Amino acid sequence: MKTFSATPADIDKKWILIDAEGVVLGRLASIVAMRLRGKHKPSFTPHMDMGDNVIVINADKIQMTGKKRDEHFYWHTGYPGGIKSRTKQQILDGKYPERVVMQAVKRMLPGNKLSRTQMTNLRIYAGGEHPHEAQSPEVLDVKAMNKKNTRS
Repeated sequence: MKTFSATPADIDKKWILIDAEGVVLGRLASIVAMRLRGKHKPSFTPHMDMGDNVIVINADKIQMTGKKRDEHFYWHTGYPGGIKSRTKQQILDGKYPERVVMQAVKRMLPGNKLSRTQMTNLRIYAGGEHPHEAQSPEVLDVKAMNKKNTRS
């Protein structure tokens, strides 16, 4: 028996809509990363872009456990002494709250050219509206998926 390896003709991409309101950031990011890579499909091939197109809405209403809202994101401008930082709470309250979810998903993907291509299939919106109604995305209820797995 030969090992199955997908070709571009075998790839079937869907559109998935995820509402991030009230969902814990890490749990959301792991599910989104799995969907972007295509690991939920039985025909998963690691070197092909098998994943779905994912739309995340209400990114500004995500939850974080513990003191994670006070943790810092660091970046460097490229100039001497150019290290900068902001807390996750400052980013969520600022102009681009979707960057918190973007960074969480990006850091759950492998750091290679394929994952950078797969990140282009991710669309994140701070509010509850998105311009992708024509693609008729199917809704994935992440909040209900996580409620089943948590202890009461």
